[in-house]
Amino acid sequence: MLTRLSLRARVLLIFAGLAGAVLAVLAAGLWVAGASLAGRGVPVQAMLDALALAALIVGFGALGMIVWIWFLFDRNVARPIELLAGGLRTGQTPEIEEARYLADLGPAARDAAEARARSAEALADAVAEHAADLQREKETLESILADIGAGAVMTDPAGRVMFYNASAAHLLPGIALDRPIERHLPGGALEAGAARLAAGAAATDLTCLTSAGQRLWGRMRRVDGGTLLILNDRPPQHPAPRDLLETLRRHAATLVPMLGALEGPIPPALAQAIQSEGQGLANVLRELTEAMSGDATRGGAGLNELAAGLDLAPDQPRLVLLADAAGVNGLLRHLDRRLREQGAAPRLAAEAGAEAEASEARLLLLWTGAALPMDRLEAWLAEPPDPAQPELTGHEILAAHATGIWTEARDGQARLVLPLPIAAGRPDSAGLTYDFALSRRGATSSRLADLTCVVFDTETTGLDPVADRIVQIAGLRIARSRLTGERFDTLVDPGRPIPPASTAVHGITDAMVAGAPDMTAALTAFHHFAEDTVLVAHNAPFDMGFLRRAVPETGAHFDNQVLDTVLLSAMLWGQSAPHSLDALTERLGIVIPPEARHTAMGDARATAEAYLRLIAALEAKGLDRFEDVLAEARRHRRLVDDANKPAGDAASGSGPSAG
Repeated sequence: MLTRLSLRARVLLIFAGLAGAVLAVLAAGLWVAGASLAGRGVPVQAMLDALALAALIVGFGALGMIVWIWFLFDRNVARPIELLAGGLRTGQTPEIEEARYLADLGPAARDAAEARARSAEALADAVAEHAADLQREKETLESILADIGAGAVMTDPAGRVMFYNASAAHLLPGIALDRPIERHLPGGALEAGAARLAAGAAATDLTCLTSAGQRLWGRMRRVDGGTLLILNDRPPQHPAPRDLLETLRRHAATLVPMLGALEGPIPPALAQAIQSEGQGLANVLRELTEAMSGDATRGGAGLNELAAGLDLAPDQPRLVLLADAAGVNGLLRHLDRRLREQGAAPRLAAEAGAEAEASEARLLLLWTGAALPMDRLEAWLAEPPDPAQPELTGHEILAAHATGIWTEARDGQARLVLPLPIAAGRPDSAGLTYDFALSRRGATSSRLADLTCVVFDTETTGLDPVADRIVQIAGLRIARSRLTGERFDTLVDPGRPIPPASTAVHGITDAMVAGAPDMTAALTAFHHFAEDTVLVAHNAPFDMGFLRRAVPETGAHFDNQVLDTVLLSAMLWGQSAPHSLDALTERLGIVIPPEARHTAMGDARATAEAYLRLIAALEAKGLDRFEDVLAEARRHRRLVDDANKPAGDAASGSGPSAG
């Protein structure tokens, strides 16, 4: 039992026992003295007066001395040892003023922390060279997989998501790691597909509806005990029989020379028209064959791909356009080459928004000088950009993309303008989210290191969960002790003016929240993001109070289990240490940029980094399971309330002082 008490509590018990022993010895001494005086015939009243006076002087003196020695010992020995222990477990040993009374223990603790840091650095350097090659291979694989146009989702044997790419995130909004795939693909389609795989099929076709009612097509196969889904929002293309296409192409191709050999009364104009139509038929059939083989313009091309070999203007937007990178880049390089032959020095730029349609961007070849005559541009477009493909002219490249190009002059610059559609829903960077180790985790594991958490923070109009409102909420998702990259961040329209005193703290004004989601929309979306996770916050009763007080308005019940980094900090450094977010991050060596402090995302990120560093320290102290941490948290209720309470009690938090 005593081993579960903190060092300071045990020291207090030792001195309390010492005080009790002194009082017991004093009482025994007074009893012996009283018996001796009574045997000598001393009057009882005089004897009691003398003994009482002696008891008061000796007793209070001894108790006062013991209390004073305990105070000095607690302040200069027990408390510094507790702080040093917390620092050693987290790898951060701060300068503690009272540690000067611990002789060599304080310097030794700092030396141990520094030695641990040096060892960690040496170990990191030792594996860095080997890890560099693995990282390059990993990045290459991520780049390849992120560019797959179809949605790719991998689940573990329990049907929980452990990998998805950007296309899958577009097709299945709200998808997240460690969340059941049935949330997004309900019904029996997955079960039927699994049954076909169990019957011996290596892979099987899949047609299913999302939870939003969108129909998807794809393939399903078993991978490492789990399932790999390749999904698309378009049905698979079934090209026409190639024999038929080839026959039509051959007939159309032979039509032209046959007409050229005709003699007789056919008017030349009619013969020319038939010849032109025959040539057009051949061209159309060639394009049809290519289209049936696969639409090259359906993929996304980054601006950097389209600008290869060209002088790209600085500070360009990051765009992904629906274009055949080879064709468009070849056309732009052809026009660039022709312009340079005339003495111009063109640069490529892009613009989106403003003049362009919301779903469209414009590529611009800019140069200083006179505008290009339209007839000259038409002549250049009639030329093939690639001499090896003489049939593929600039006109045909533009026609394949259903766009055009024109010349104009503006603001003292001449330019060629080429509109192209923006690839909707395609990110401009690799979009993979995965943790394959989720499949090795126990299904009911309660280890802190295995938990899936959402670390969150709120900014509000004030400090009263009953009267005030949320103006911003942000969260970061953690799975198996690492940030997954999934995040939630939104301003919230509180439906009332934000007090200037609150704006002075978080910087959010009425103008900033105008048009933002209201409380119901914002908390419903956050509830979906945080569903089936453990919520983590700094001074959690304050933030949870706002969420739970809003239930009658929003209908979003936050029944999640909760961890509070204030309590986790107290478990390591004791209740007497400061536990504000600034103090905690300073002890852990975490830097919060000044502009990020008191923003929901900035504070959530700092809390997440602190939580990840506290996990290992808590495990070193024997607190490696969620239920152990909750039991230990009950010993610190004097510091902050327990946020794991029914909704009716959870709003009465201890206020924002700890944040």
